Amino acid sequence: MNKCCPDSSALFYGRHFDRSIIILCVRWYITYKLSYRDLVDMMAERGVSVSHTTILRWVHRFVPEFEKRWLRYALPVGTSWCVDETYAKVRGRWTYLYRAIDKQGFTVDFLLSEHRDIAAAKQFFTQAIKQHGAPGKITVDGYPATHTAISELKRDEVLPPHTLVRTSKYLNNLIEQDHRRVKQRIYPMLDFKRFQNAVITISGIELAHQIRKGQFDTAKFNRSGGGAAQMWEAVLAA
Repeated sequence: MNKCCPDSSALFYGRHFDRSIIILCVRWYITYKLSYRDLVDMMAERGVSVSHTTILRWVHRFVPEFEKRWLRYALPVGTSWCVDETYAKVRGRWTYLYRAIDKQGFTVDFLLSEHRDIAAAKQFFTQAIKQHGAPGKITVDGYPATHTAISELKRDEVLPPHTLVRTSKYLNNLIEQDHRRVKQRIYPMLDFKRFQNAVITISGIELAHQIRKGQFDTAKFNRSGGGAAQMWEAVLAA
């Protein structure tokens, strides 16, 4: 196991379980189609007794921290964005997951919203632009609220006036295919009980999806030739 820095040690300070068990359970949950009870059984086979509620708390506590540490190694995204929304059920109601990818398929940003309207679209674009800068091209579907949001952002000079906005069935198919990997992980969860829990869990799923797509510069951690567990340990300890 890699020696961890003080910041990493502080993250797990006072926890009853070893940090490697916590990282493993969180990583597997956000990456694979596993329930909390599946992980309980898998840990039991390793001689570790842990409750499903404990694993749930780990996910909600550590996903935001893990995301911050991985984002330090994020590669830049392109300036041509495909933007679309998909769905996730929270408390029996559909909510809207705004997502964008660039031309090479890298995730630009995502936002879970209780509404699909002008305000939500503006919030998503503003968040993405703050993180990555303004795009040169935006491909969207024909939903009027999205086009209105873009027009208002141009008026407010959040987006440059010359930003090209277009609709393209082929290009939008790219992000619909990208949605599929995220939705395949969300679907077995059936229904989130709380909106904030959904936000955190989906953030973890998106993080795992970005790692799978190679969106992080982890070259310096690959020299030892370790697997995913070693990579996660190294990134969190750096």
